[in-house]
Amino acid sequence: MKFGLMFAFQRPPYAPIDSTEPYRDMLRCLPRAEELGYESVFCVEHHVQPDDMCPSPLLAMSAAAAVTERMRVGTGVLLVPLYAPAKLAEDVAVIDNISGGRFVFGVAPGYVTEEFELHGVPRRERQRRFEEALDLMQLAWTGEPFSFGGDFYRVEPETHVSPKPVQEPHPPIWYGVSGPKSLRNAARRGAVLITSPRHGLRELQEHYSISEDEAQQVGYEITERPMMRELFIAETMEKAEEIAAPAVDYLFRELYGAKSAQGERVLRADDGTIVESKTDVDFSKFKGRYIIGDPDYAIAELERYRDVLGITEMIGWTHLPGIPGEAAMRSVELFAREVMPAFSD
Repeated sequence: MKFGLMFAFQRPPYAPIDSTEPYRDMLRCLPRAEELGYESVFCVEHHVQPDDMCPSPLLAMSAAAAVTERMRVGTGVLLVPLYAPAKLAEDVAVIDNISGGRFVFGVAPGYVTEEFELHGVPRRERQRRFEEALDLMQLAWTGEPFSFGGDFYRVEPETHVSPKPVQEPHPPIWYGVSGPKSLRNAARRGAVLITSPRHGLRELQEHYSISEDEAQQVGYEITERPMMRELFIAETMEKAEEIAAPAVDYLFRELYGAKSAQGERVLRADDGTIVESKTDVDFSKFKGRYIIGDPDYAIAELERYRDVLGITEMIGWTHLPGIPGEAAMRSVELFAREVMPAFSD
């Protein structure tokens, strides 16, 4: 199993820190994380959040590429319908060149109403814009002259985009989706599925089943199964929960729980009940889907995901909202020393 890190750069109201601090934490962390054996770093994207959650993952990952040499750098995930696809194709090609061919293009159609309102994009069009934009970008990345005529985007007269990405035919595309149609589209595009930390084990089994069935139909062999999870470990269960439980509560309540309550995207607790108010969220209700505890607990949970889902890479969201950088770094070090060796074969 491979291991990576996730960053969101949140600054929740209860944590009086400077807005630059989460970014500095990442830049300090990554060179050491690479030494410790972490193989990837990803950045989430959301907009108009009350806590400065990162709205510009490509910029953040360009910085990550500059302070690392081997780690894959990627978006986890970028909200494609909010961008002009030709410009996005150029930006992705540039970061693939900056990183020397280490970029992973994690993508999603998005779901938060306020994000679409901010960018003047009709939310009801997000799925079709998402797939059409990716079609255009894959044409652009060939480096050959092309034109494009879609329902939302047009490129004419014939032109070309440069530079080309380093990776051939383009950086790997990872889909951060959960709807049945989107899961099938991912397989048809030959994209890797990157699972959201908001989903429980049973939901993920359903997602993989749909994806695998479609992949078999189109002759696509799935070779990677990355997973994102809130992940924080300390010497004892009690210490890990003391530090990380408030951060996870905040994340699930203010984003996942709030949007479930508004009817935009269902969030189910571990017992299967739907969250209808963000006040329903608490640490215990979702304990089965994040890895917060001591090293032995982390090993057992990772073995569960590996054995049940066939996970090939765990991307740990360790720099959680409000957790000081030095505390997150202690978890990064402890995880590398006590947990990663159990999965080195």
